Amino acid sequence: MSCTCVVGLQWGDEAKGKIVDLIGGDHDFVVRYNGGNNAGHTVVWGDRIFKLSLLPTGTLNPNVTSVIGNGVVVYPPQFLKEVDALAAGGISVGKNLAVSDHAHVIFPYHMAEESATEKTDSSIGTTGRGIGPCYQDKFGRTGGIRLGELLHPKHLRERLQSIVPRKNRVIRALAGDAGGVKEFDADQVCDEYLGYAERLRPHVQDTAYLLNDGLKAGKRILFEAAQGSLLDVDHGTYPYVTSSHSLPSGIWSGSGVPAKHLTRIIGVVKAYTTRVGRGPFPTELADGPEGIGERIRKIGREYGTVTGRPRRVGWFDAVASRYTAMLSGADEITVMLLDVLSGLDELRICVAYELDGQRRTTFPSDAFVLERCTPVYETLPGWKEDLTKVRKAADLPVAARKYVERISELIALPVSVVSVGPDRAQTIMLQGK
Repeated sequence: MSCTCVVGLQWGDEAKGKIVDLIGGDHDFVVRYNGGNNAGHTVVWGDRIFKLSLLPTGTLNPNVTSVIGNGVVVYPPQFLKEVDALAAGGISVGKNLAVSDHAHVIFPYHMAEESATEKTDSSIGTTGRGIGPCYQDKFGRTGGIRLGELLHPKHLRERLQSIVPRKNRVIRALAGDAGGVKEFDADQVCDEYLGYAERLRPHVQDTAYLLNDGLKAGKRILFEAAQGSLLDVDHGTYPYVTSSHSLPSGIWSGSGVPAKHLTRIIGVVKAYTTRVGRGPFPTELADGPEGIGERIRKIGREYGTVTGRPRRVGWFDAVASRYTAMLSGADEITVMLLDVLSGLDELRICVAYELDGQRRTTFPSDAFVLERCTPVYETLPGWKEDLTKVRKAADLPVAARKYVERISELIALPVSVVSVGPDRAQTIMLQGK
């Protein structure tokens, strides 16, 4: 019996999807337990590229049952869009895709509410997908609607007739003098979502029983986290975080599988650091269009899978990654996109922060404190060689090997995988699988 979790140790976009794809076939279930369609996974199979923002990466494997857990918020049009896109690519999900009847549903008014909020002084740079307002309704307990409720038309209509007028008032209040607010009609929203419900129906079930029954039968489960650990709502750079638990701590509540079943936690890091949206970023390379930051962005294709927004780019931050490795209980790390750093004369790793004249090696618990931290760097030699065809650690340039080894030393965890390109084949296995 084996449960594994793949979790990002930075601000997201660490190429977790590639690791899930590589090891997913060794499991019977692949489970998303947090977030919504604000997360993006890109998987490359030769000349085929699959981009998923809601469905688990395991959906690409016909021998795996993919599960969207109760901790995820589901936007039905996106769910169906991704299912249709896979079908067009020759991948039929059929009975191999299950979504929790307890997962909360994103409605159009959630996106309108978030859009209105982002135009105020409370903006935090969200994706505008309605994720935050949906989670607010979930935890507020009066405005949340779960996926299973879509299968009961009379009940759904009654709920929406109660909720929608209140949402209209909230959105008008947020818009203020700007005006131009769209009014939502409860019956129209209900009719639209009842249409989605019929296509969703074959996939909806109580996934907590599905997974726990699987464990009793000796099945293996792989959990894939959405977003990165530094965006965890409790332990990330609050308030510039996501609205769910992106650390492995979210597995128990987000899937119904007790944490005691976890036997392996794989922490994923890029060979550098990125983040999107607002929030403190000590190692950010804001060095202009001709600088190293822009060079890394272009070579690494650092644009959001979901939004297309340019990602902010910076040097590797060992202080931050050591913090999230501790919180996640990671057993090992994988270093992704190492090839992107080829051609640089020297590389930097942040090994500490300086705050008010004092050196610290611990990550601040508050974003407003992190904003005042300046990075303390260690400089390492770069390498000129192209890494994209390297398949063995021994064939890496000495400087590249030493860079990976230094990351391992600073985080105090072994490196099990080094990725030198987006394709499955562009992977160096250092230990295990």
